[in-house]
Amino acid sequence: MRIYVMTLFPDIFNAYIGESIMKRAIDKGILEVKLYNIRDFSDNKHKKVDDYPFGGGAGMVMTPQPIFSAYEHILKENSLDNPKVIYLSPKGRIFNQKMSKEFSIEGDIILLCGHYEGIDQRVIDEIITDEISIGDYVLTGGELPALVLIDSICRLIPGVLNRNESFEDETFENNLLEYPQYTRPREFKGIEVPKVLISGNHKKVDEWRLEKSKVLTRERRPDLWNKYIQKSDKK
Repeated sequence: MRIYVMTLFPDIFNAYIGESIMKRAIDKGILEVKLYNIRDFSDNKHKKVDDYPFGGGAGMVMTPQPIFSAYEHILKENSLDNPKVIYLSPKGRIFNQKMSKEFSIEGDIILLCGHYEGIDQRVIDEIITDEISIGDYVLTGGELPALVLIDSICRLIPGVLNRNESFEDETFENNLLEYPQYTRPREFKGIEVPKVLISGNHKKVDEWRLEKSKVLTRERRPDLWNKYIQKSDKK
Protein backbone atom coordinates (compact mmCIF):
# COMPACT_ATOMS: atom_id res chain seq x y z
CA MET A 1 0.00 0.00 0.00
CA ARG A 2 1.16 3.51 -0.80
CA ILE A 3 0.09 6.57 1.19
CA TYR A 4 0.91 10.08 -0.03
CA VAL A 5 0.63 12.92 2.48
CA MET A 6 0.15 16.57 1.55
CA THR A 7 1.16 18.68 4.55
CA LEU A 8 2.82 21.92 5.64
CA PHE A 9 4.79 20.04 8.30
CA PRO A 10 6.29 16.81 6.91
CA ASP A 11 8.80 16.51 9.75
CA ILE A 12 5.95 15.70 12.13
CA PHE A 13 5.56 12.33 10.38
CA ASN A 14 9.17 11.19 10.23
CA ALA A 15 9.63 10.18 13.87
CA TYR A 16 6.39 8.22 14.07
CA ILE A 17 6.60 6.30 10.81
CA GLY A 18 10.22 5.45 11.63
CA GLU A 19 9.29 3.40 14.69
CA SER A 20 7.62 0.15 15.74
CA ILE A 21 5.12 -1.71 13.55
CA MET A 22 4.93 1.03 10.94
CA LYS A 23 8.68 1.01 10.38
CA ARG A 24 8.62 -2.77 10.11
CA ALA A 25 5.89 -2.57 7.46
CA ILE A 26 7.90 -0.01 5.49
CA ASP A 27 11.09 -2.07 5.80
CA LYS A 28 9.22 -5.13 4.51
CA GLY A 29 7.99 -3.17 1.51
CA ILE A 30 4.35 -3.69 2.54
CA LEU A 31 3.79 0.01 3.16
CA GLU A 32 5.20 3.15 1.57
CA VAL A 33 4.57 6.64 2.98
CA LYS A 34 5.62 9.60 0.83
CA LEU A 35 5.51 13.13 2.22
CA TYR A 36 4.93 16.28 0.16
CA ASN A 37 5.34 19.78 1.56
CA ILE A 38 2.49 21.88 0.16
CA ARG A 39 4.58 25.03 0.55
CA ASP A 40 7.07 23.68 -2.02
CA PHE A 41 4.35 23.93 -4.68
CA SER A 42 3.33 27.53 -4.03
CA ASP A 43 3.67 29.93 -6.98
CA ASN A 44 3.97 32.83 -4.53
CA LYS A 45 7.52 34.23 -4.37
CA HIS A 46 7.32 34.13 -0.56
CA LYS A 47 5.89 30.59 -0.65
CA LYS A 48 2.70 31.84 0.95
CA VAL A 49 -0.08 29.23 1.19
CA ASP A 50 -2.88 31.08 3.00
CA ASP A 51 -4.99 34.22 2.65
CA TYR A 52 -7.91 36.04 4.25
CA PRO A 53 -11.38 34.51 3.73
CA PHE A 54 -13.79 36.20 1.33
CA GLY A 55 -16.72 37.62 3.26
CA GLY A 56 -14.59 38.38 6.30
CA GLY A 57 -14.09 36.42 9.48
CA ALA A 58 -11.28 35.40 11.78
CA GLY A 59 -8.24 33.42 10.70
CA MET A 60 -6.77 32.45 7.37
CA VAL A 61 -7.71 29.90 4.69
CA MET A 62 -5.32 27.69 2.74
CA THR A 63 -5.28 28.80 -0.90
CA PRO A 64 -6.14 26.33 -3.67
CA GLN A 65 -3.16 26.72 -6.02
CA PRO A 66 -0.43 25.03 -3.91
CA ILE A 67 -2.72 22.15 -3.00
CA PHE A 68 -3.84 21.55 -6.59
CA SER A 69 -0.23 21.73 -7.79
CA ALA A 70 0.91 19.26 -5.12
CA TYR A 71 -1.96 16.92 -6.01
CA GLU A 72 -1.19 17.04 -9.73
CA HIS A 73 2.49 16.41 -9.02
CA ILE A 74 1.65 13.34 -6.91
CA LEU A 75 -0.57 11.93 -9.66
CA LYS A 76 2.08 12.43 -12.32
CA GLU A 77 5.10 11.30 -10.29
CA ASN A 78 3.40 8.11 -9.12
CA SER A 79 1.26 7.37 -12.20
CA LEU A 80 -1.97 7.45 -10.19
CA ASP A 81 -5.44 7.37 -11.67
CA ASN A 82 -8.37 8.52 -9.50
CA PRO A 83 -6.98 7.51 -6.07
CA LYS A 84 -8.81 8.03 -2.79
CA VAL A 85 -8.09 11.56 -1.58
CA ILE A 86 -8.92 12.04 2.10
CA TYR A 87 -9.14 15.47 3.69
CA LEU A 88 -8.76 15.39 7.47
CA SER A 89 -11.48 17.74 8.68
CA PRO A 90 -13.66 18.21 11.79
CA LYS A 91 -16.59 18.44 9.35
CA GLY A 92 -16.00 14.93 8.03
CA ARG A 93 -17.47 11.54 8.85
CA ILE A 94 -16.23 10.15 12.16
CA PHE A 95 -13.48 7.61 11.53
CA ASN A 96 -14.09 4.07 12.78
CA GLN A 97 -12.77 0.53 12.43
CA LYS A 98 -15.10 -0.30 9.55
CA MET A 99 -13.75 2.63 7.53
CA SER A 100 -10.20 1.62 8.43
CA LYS A 101 -10.81 -1.83 6.94
CA GLU A 102 -12.29 -0.33 3.78
CA PHE A 103 -9.32 1.99 3.29
CA SER A 104 -6.82 -0.81 4.02
CA ILE A 105 -7.67 -2.59 0.76
CA GLU A 106 -6.95 0.49 -1.35
CA GLY A 107 -3.71 0.44 -3.30
CA ASP A 108 -3.08 4.19 -3.11
CA ILE A 109 -4.42 6.86 -0.76
CA ILE A 110 -3.65 10.58 -0.66
CA LEU A 111 -4.09 12.37 2.67
CA LEU A 112 -4.52 16.15 2.80
CA CYS A 113 -3.70 17.89 6.09
CA GLY A 114 -5.39 21.24 6.50
CA HIS A 115 -4.38 24.16 8.72
CA TYR A 116 -5.63 27.56 9.83
CA GLU A 117 -9.41 27.85 9.27
CA GLY A 118 -9.36 25.11 6.65
CA ILE A 119 -8.88 24.95 2.89
CA ASP A 120 -10.56 26.65 -0.05
CA GLN A 121 -13.83 24.84 -0.82
CA ARG A 122 -12.88 24.45 -4.47
CA VAL A 123 -10.20 21.96 -3.45
CA ILE A 124 -12.81 19.90 -1.61
CA ASP A 125 -15.25 20.06 -4.50
CA GLU A 126 -12.71 19.09 -7.16
CA ILE A 127 -10.32 16.50 -5.73
CA ILE A 128 -11.50 15.24 -2.32
CA THR A 129 -13.26 11.86 -2.26
CA ASP A 130 -13.65 11.58 1.54
CA GLU A 131 -13.72 14.05 4.42
CA ILE A 132 -12.75 12.28 7.64
CA SER A 133 -12.77 13.43 11.27
CA ILE A 134 -11.20 11.51 14.16
CA GLY A 135 -13.57 13.03 16.74
CA ASP A 136 -15.77 15.90 17.77
CA TYR A 137 -13.01 18.31 18.70
CA VAL A 138 -10.76 20.75 16.85
CA LEU A 139 -7.00 20.34 16.40
CA THR A 140 -4.37 22.76 15.13
CA GLY A 141 -3.94 20.85 11.89
CA GLY A 142 -4.53 17.60 10.08
CA GLU A 143 -1.19 15.96 10.81
CA LEU A 144 -2.22 14.09 13.96
CA PRO A 145 -5.45 12.82 12.38
CA ALA A 146 -3.45 11.71 9.32
CA LEU A 147 -1.09 9.73 11.55
CA VAL A 148 -4.08 8.13 13.27
CA LEU A 149 -5.43 7.00 9.89
CA ILE A 150 -2.05 5.72 8.71
CA ASP A 151 -1.53 3.73 11.92
CA SER A 152 -5.04 2.30 11.99
CA ILE A 153 -5.07 1.40 8.31
CA CYS A 154 -1.58 -0.06 7.94
CA ARG A 155 -1.95 -2.57 10.78
CA LEU A 156 -4.86 -4.17 8.89
CA ILE A 157 -2.77 -4.81 5.77
CA PRO A 158 -1.89 -8.52 5.48
CA GLY A 159 1.67 -9.18 6.63
CA VAL A 160 2.03 -6.08 8.80
CA LEU A 161 1.09 -7.76 12.09
CA ASN A 162 2.44 -11.13 13.11
CA ARG A 163 0.31 -13.80 14.79
CA ASN A 164 1.00 -12.48 18.27
CA GLU A 165 -0.27 -9.04 17.26
CA SER A 166 -3.43 -10.16 15.49
CA PHE A 167 -6.22 -7.59 15.38
CA GLU A 168 -9.04 -10.14 15.13
CA ASP A 169 -9.92 -10.07 18.85
CA GLU A 170 -9.35 -6.36 19.38
CA THR A 171 -11.73 -3.69 20.56
CA PHE A 172 -14.46 -2.79 18.02
CA GLU A 173 -14.27 -6.14 16.25
CA ASN A 174 -17.84 -7.48 16.15
CA ASN A 175 -19.00 -4.30 17.97
CA LEU A 176 -17.52 -5.47 21.28
CA LEU A 177 -14.82 -3.92 23.44
CA GLU A 178 -11.81 -6.14 24.06
CA TYR A 179 -11.73 -8.34 27.16
CA PRO A 180 -9.26 -7.68 30.03
CA GLN A 181 -5.69 -8.89 29.51
CA TYR A 182 -3.28 -10.36 32.07
CA THR A 183 0.38 -11.46 32.01
CA ARG A 184 3.05 -12.64 34.49
CA PRO A 185 3.30 -12.72 37.43
CA ARG A 186 0.24 -14.77 38.37
CA GLU A 187 -0.07 -12.80 41.62
CA PHE A 188 0.74 -9.12 42.01
CA LYS A 189 0.11 -7.06 45.16
CA GLY A 190 -2.23 -9.78 46.38
CA ILE A 191 -4.29 -9.76 43.18
CA GLU A 192 -4.37 -13.05 41.27
CA VAL A 193 -4.97 -13.66 37.60
CA PRO A 194 -8.44 -15.20 37.02
CA LYS A 195 -8.03 -18.95 37.38
CA VAL A 196 -9.80 -19.71 34.10
CA LEU A 197 -6.97 -18.05 32.15
CA ILE A 198 -4.39 -20.49 33.55
CA SER A 199 -6.66 -23.53 33.44
CA GLY A 200 -5.54 -24.68 30.00
CA ASN A 201 -9.19 -25.08 28.99
CA HIS A 202 -9.35 -23.02 25.79
CA LYS A 203 -13.13 -23.34 25.47
CA LYS A 204 -13.60 -21.94 28.98
CA VAL A 205 -11.09 -19.16 28.26
CA ASP A 206 -13.00 -18.16 25.10
CA GLU A 207 -16.29 -18.17 26.99
CA TRP A 208 -14.82 -16.02 29.78
CA ARG A 209 -13.36 -13.52 27.33
CA LEU A 210 -16.62 -13.21 25.40
CA GLU A 211 -18.60 -12.65 28.59
CA LYS A 212 -16.15 -10.00 29.83
CA SER A 213 -16.31 -8.26 26.44
CA LYS A 214 -20.10 -8.20 26.66
CA VAL A 215 -20.08 -6.80 30.19
CA LEU A 216 -17.57 -4.05 29.33
CA THR A 217 -19.41 -3.07 26.17
CA ARG A 218 -22.81 -3.00 27.88
CA GLU A 219 -21.46 -0.80 30.71
CA ARG A 220 -19.20 1.57 28.76
CA ARG A 221 -20.51 1.72 25.19
CA PRO A 222 -24.28 1.16 25.04
CA ASP A 223 -24.19 2.37 21.43
CA LEU A 224 -21.92 -0.53 20.45
CA TRP A 225 -23.90 -2.93 22.65
CA ASN A 226 -27.10 -2.09 20.77
CA LYS A 227 -25.34 -2.76 17.47
CA TYR A 228 -24.07 -6.09 18.80
CA ILE A 229 -27.54 -7.12 19.96
CA GLN A 230 -29.13 -6.13 16.66
CA LYS A 231 -26.52 -8.06 14.71
CA SER A 232 -26.93 -11.11 16.97
CA ASP A 233 -30.73 -11.05 16.53
CA LYS A 234 -30.36 -11.20 12.75
CA LYS A 235 -28.33 -14.43 12.86
